[in-house]
Amino acid sequence: MAKYANLGGNSGVVSYEIGDDRITVVFEDGDHTTYIYSYVKPGSYHVEEMKKLARAGQGLNAYIKRYIDKNYESRS
Repeated sequence: MAKYANLGGNSGVVSYEIGDDRITVVFEDGDHTTYIYSYVKPGSYHVEEMKKLARAGQGLNAYIKRYIDKNYESRS
């Protein structure tokens, strides 16, 4: 897992891992809940946008809240 840069300073994202057809995101929510977003759910367009934001270190949490919400493949 790569540490999320959090350049905006107010993200709930702690870390992420990028795969070919998915992105795994860990949130600082007390439990460090892990979510998997894939080409299946929420779809390739959103996953690729999330990968860009993760690498940039800014905007990932806001994007997930605005466009994804509970549309993830799995969580643990």
